[in-house]
Amino acid sequence: MYTSEYLIGYVNKAVREIRYPDEPDGLYEPIRYTLDGGGKRIRPVLTLAACVALGGDIDVAKNQALGIEMFHNFTLLHDDVMDKADMRRGKPTVHRRWNESTAILSGDAMLTMASQLVGRCDVAKMGEVMMLFNRTAMEVYEGQQYDMDFEKRPDVSVNEYIEMIRLKTSVLLGCACEMGAIMAGGDGCERSLFYEFGLKMGLAFQLQDDYLDTYGDPAVFGKRIGGDILNDKKTWLLISALAEDDSGRLLDLVGSNIAPEDKIAGVTGIYNELNLGQRCHDIIDRYAEEAIDTVKKIGLDEDALAFFVNIVNESRCRTR
Repeated sequence: MYTSEYLIGYVNKAVREIRYPDEPDGLYEPIRYTLDGGGKRIRPVLTLAACVALGGDIDVAKNQALGIEMFHNFTLLHDDVMDKADMRRGKPTVHRRWNESTAILSGDAMLTMASQLVGRCDVAKMGEVMMLFNRTAMEVYEGQQYDMDFEKRPDVSVNEYIEMIRLKTSVLLGCACEMGAIMAGGDGCERSLFYEFGLKMGLAFQLQDDYLDTYGDPAVFGKRIGGDILNDKKTWLLISALAEDDSGRLLDLVGSNIAPEDKIAGVTGIYNELNLGQRCHDIIDRYAEEAIDTVKKIGLDEDALAFFVNIVNESRCRTR
């Protein structure tokens, strides 16, 4: 079984080797800029690892891994426009470096390129691969719509939030794992278990992302801390605090126009009083353990099992 470092290097090399048309540069340069920005590469790594763990050759799943990474980055381009985000991975977002129209159009091109990459496989597997990819893409869009809907609602429940992040984030990790299993010729049980593993890991992953937006180190996290608070974004932390804060202070802060640093400090202070940081991590740990329990059912060899257990543990403890 390959190491995570090897697989990340493999993905980065494959990304650098993507060939784009020479013109128009205004369409393709933002795509290169986005993909060259790095990132954790967790999704393509999972695709490759699942394929190898079931006995497949790493190169068999290369295009699918690249397609999933391309799709993920396409969603980030459009998310940054919708969220009016200034920074991504320590660099200006595409719509800030260029403009919103460029970010939207280059994102559209990335979606098409992602679909083309995913579909580059044996004809016998193409139907299953494209069905999984297209289903997942629609679920991601549904999750994004729920996320936008929640901005206008004061009564979002924790259960609704978990379903939203399942769609917006987790299903793509599940897709990444199952895609690798398909490319390796895995059976239905192996594919299903790998999908469930990715789903549970994705829930832990997104909750950790939300946690880091409030409690992370901006120099490590790659973007400003407190962005979710400033945007009144419905995260597990805010939803739980709104349900539990009886003082009325949080309601005064949500939607207020006070100085950003004062708002971040005020909301974070309420989170701390309710012990929400620790409680959020308890839930992260629960989903992580469920992911580990799921992957143990696949019947992988010792090295492969250790790989997936380690990647879950690293994910729940990550700082960026």
